[in-house]
Amino acid sequence: MANHLADALSPYLLQHAGNPVDWHPWGAEAFEKALREDKPVFLSVGYAACHWCHVMERESFEDERIARMLNEHFISVKVDREERPDIDAVYMEAVQAISGSGGWPMSVFLTPDQKPFYAGTYFPPQRRGRMPGFDEILQAVSDAWKRRREEAIRQADNLVSLLQADTLARLPAAKDQAELAQLPAVAAAALKGSFDPRWGGFGGAPKFPRPVDLRVLFRLWHRSGEAELLEMATTTLDRMAAGGIRDHLGGGFHRYSTDASWLVPHFEKMLYDNALLATCYLEAWQITGRPGYQRVARETLDYVLREMTGEQGGFYSSEDADSEGEEGRFYVWTFGEIQEVLGRERGAEAFSRVYGVSERGNFEGRSILNLPRPAAASAQEFGLDRDQLERELAESRARLLAARCRRVRPFRDDKVLTGWNGLAIEAFALAGAALGEARYLEAAARAADFLDKYLRDRQGRLLHCRRDARASHPAYLEDHAALACGLVSLYEASFDERWIDAAIAEADGILAEFCDPQRGGFYATSARHQRLIARKQDLLDSAVPSGGGLAATALLRLAKLCGRDDYREAAEGALEAAAPVMQRAPQASGQMFAALDMLLGKTPELVLLSKGDASRALPAASGIHRRYLGSRVLAYRGLPHDARRGSGLEGLFRGKSQGPRGARLYVCENATCRAPIDGPEAIAAAIGDLAAPRGVTPSPGDAGE
Repeated sequence: MANHLADALSPYLLQHAGNPVDWHPWGAEAFEKALREDKPVFLSVGYAACHWCHVMERESFEDERIARMLNEHFISVKVDREERPDIDAVYMEAVQAISGSGGWPMSVFLTPDQKPFYAGTYFPPQRRGRMPGFDEILQAVSDAWKRRREEAIRQADNLVSLLQADTLARLPAAKDQAELAQLPAVAAAALKGSFDPRWGGFGGAPKFPRPVDLRVLFRLWHRSGEAELLEMATTTLDRMAAGGIRDHLGGGFHRYSTDASWLVPHFEKMLYDNALLATCYLEAWQITGRPGYQRVARETLDYVLREMTGEQGGFYSSEDADSEGEEGRFYVWTFGEIQEVLGRERGAEAFSRVYGVSERGNFEGRSILNLPRPAAASAQEFGLDRDQLERELAESRARLLAARCRRVRPFRDDKVLTGWNGLAIEAFALAGAALGEARYLEAAARAADFLDKYLRDRQGRLLHCRRDARASHPAYLEDHAALACGLVSLYEASFDERWIDAAIAEADGILAEFCDPQRGGFYATSARHQRLIARKQDLLDSAVPSGGGLAATALLRLAKLCGRDDYREAAEGALEAAAPVMQRAPQASGQMFAALDMLLGKTPELVLLSKGDASRALPAASGIHRRYLGSRVLAYRGLPHDARRGSGLEGLFRGKSQGPRGARLYVCENATCRAPIDGPEAIAAAIGDLAAPRGVTPSPGDAGE
């Protein structure tokens, strides 16, 4: 039988359009049918690149017997968490309340009025050890609905009360900045307490990259000069760069590692991970000057440009973990396959030694490429200098990549998500400015233009996603906020004032549609969004930075650039309201801490002026972009300037004049400026003073080398 997903926009839903399960998309039709037929709703949430989602589909949703049980006793609803993060967030909280953990696929049983009463994640089709089978679950839930409905409804009502509970209202907000100033120590202690000193990262297996927390470590170090904080971040980046979580042939990173040593990943690749990690490696390079970090950042961004960018400039969402029905099949190698491509001479032997390839393998009889030891040790073993070995390895990687490209590729989810594109725009803008790479800056600008042209409705309002020339769903807080951050970075990299004007428009939209007037802070959804059983603030980081943290960050950056007190007050109010949550869950509040750093720290406002063409300011601007300055903002204008154009930056430039030659730099803080600085040598010295503490010695070695 045909289900109701054939016209879906989401690739994830389309993957299930041929299931014998009578799937419905989320909507009134499904819940009205459940009410009419007096059946509970089975809600299944996942995403296109999710390995265990594919497993449950093959095992259960393609099984005729289980499909009959679902079709007879339930109304089944399928949701793409990337398309509907609002639904995912609400019911994931329910899953965590019921089971103590969460993840995808998410399996939730609802009353016809959308209230959850039982939930879990992946279930095998039949009982497997202590794990109940999905068939048992379906039978038990169906029996409970028919015979113990009052109990099920009572459970649902209790869960809804929990979901609707106003956590912020029950916790005292911070009274002022003095109370907020105590929180960075909480973040530092939490990160230190969970840090893995051997392998880097936080906690044990499974281990996620957590790039937002790494950037928080950079900022904490920059403010304190505490070497341990920097070492925690660089150790993590080094271990990841050497591990199997990194794609050593094609660039980019997989979603997470199943082990503590970063060797065996789940092989899906997500746009947000790669955008955020590229930014981390760029910042690590700015701090340490180590070329390996720059190389990893370049390879990651080049992967996104090569495999995850549409013809019109938008960035795609993800690549699957599976191909040819096997997880990781596209990425792993046998020793024989390496020999077939590289020959049986030293090339195959050297590559295999360096990248941990063996006859036995390290993953189901095949080998995940990784760097188990420093390159210098391998070079010595083969009687080569390091540069010579790297040239040979580079040639081998190119040949193996070409051979890999002839394999069956994993499925690519080609929908464009506004928020994730905002994160990527920021990464490409930062890279373009720091590395002096015009192609990265062009990629950021093309993506921003794409979103403006194709991710808006007829009234010009931002939309959440687009695929197959169709855009849908009002933008969420994370969309507006991530895009605003990306646009500010694009302005600072290009000095094109249209981007700052676009960022201001997004910030104004956040204040108009997402503010919580009672508590401060921001809702994840606007009034235009479909009403769910709970409307929540977006406070905690998940796979992506929290919308609330991104909004506070964007507003504070724009407040510095534009002199907007309303932006600063809204961001400060959000941080004060979120303070108790940051205190209780510091490891899920990384983006909030990043915003807090900007609020509390001595954030320099750097203003560059030059006469005529911007080229006269490029050396000074390049020097700024190449150094890590923590939370700073940067503006530039060539003089004379036609003030009639109008811009949100007018106040920043008021009262400032060009220098006698070349560029002039003003270093300001809270709109109070030092004496102007003229000449490249003086400007470079000033930037050096603002840069990260020089007394911290980076750990020896190089990232991934």
